Amino acid sequence: MEALALHEFHHGLNAVFTEVSGMEVVDHYGDPVSEYRALHESAAVLDLSFRSRICLTGADRVRFLHGQVTNNVQGLRTGTGCYAALVTAKGKLQSDLNIYALKDELLLDFEPGLTKVVSERLEKYIIADDVQIIDVAAAYGQLSIQGPKSEAAIRSLGLDLEIPAQPLTLTSINNPNLGEIYLMNHPRTGGVGFDLFVPTPALGAVADKLIAAAKQQGGSAGGWTALERARIEAGLPRFGADMDETNLAPEAIEARAISYSKGCYIGQEVIARIRTYGQVAKALRGLRLDDKLKTLPAKGDKLFHDGKEVGYITSAVSSSKLNGNFALGYVRKEANQIGSELILRTGEGEFSSHIVEFPFKPA
Repeated sequence: MEALALHEFHHGLNAVFTEVSGMEVVDHYGDPVSEYRALHESAAVLDLSFRSRICLTGADRVRFLHGQVTNNVQGLRTGTGCYAALVTAKGKLQSDLNIYALKDELLLDFEPGLTKVVSERLEKYIIADDVQIIDVAAAYGQLSIQGPKSEAAIRSLGLDLEIPAQPLTLTSINNPNLGEIYLMNHPRTGGVGFDLFVPTPALGAVADKLIAAAKQQGGSAGGWTALERARIEAGLPRFGADMDETNLAPEAIEARAISYSKGCYIGQEVIARIRTYGQVAKALRGLRLDDKLKTLPAKGDKLFHDGKEVGYITSAVSSSKLNGNFALGYVRKEANQIGSELILRTGEGEFSSHIVEFPFKPA
């Protein structure tokens, strides 16, 4: 397991650690319920430095990446970004990506443990292109502040950071003491939120300031348990949990990740054919689960319709905010319309469930 750069810093805050895809992650700081509440009511600061980060440099970087991913990279101006997927020639997912256009490079932020896979996939198609792929995870850490008071907390830092107004846009400053810091508008739980990319030597100082600012707003530091709970409540799929390399992109990825008007890219023919000739065989759906469930379903627990197996669960949450049990899962096209009644089969028995729209709403 690869340790966080700020392991000792978090240890001093009584962090309990866990592992995600071979990377050390702060699970919680002793009170995940309060951390979850901070995400929804004030602001919670998370160390996301376990995530993968690479940069593409070189004169051909924009044209090259545009031909590799599902979304429109050529349309990005400096200071803007997009959500996209990297897929195989057969349209199967290899990773989802947050792509940001910096002044002289493209920054890719994606799930932990995938740097080798993504880098090798891109390098495979660099032939005579002026493109360099650089792993920047060691040089830059990644902090995040999420919650309705996160903007107020950032403004109180005194760093003269301009707040980027739209999701997946960014601003930056070059601080004489802290170095070049990037601020991205990136809601990770369906509400308000921002990521900060910070030079590693300054990461501890910025994390300390950010947590103090969150506390002034009634918030706290937060960990993986609270973040995952809030993510599932928001109906947001995560690569590695709700989608993986077995999935076709249109089955799983959010619609905003795919441009159907851009030119050719690896996997484009398959994805365009699916759109032209019909639905995918299965698709990711939101599920309202039976209140009688005493234990949440495990990943892979089966869903049935009229006695026939039609799908399975990927993530589930028992939500006091939504007043019920909810899940993400795949359901075959013959049974995946909104309102369809399904039977969930777990180790405890059979329970009713039905398909609901994203984002989830209180029961």
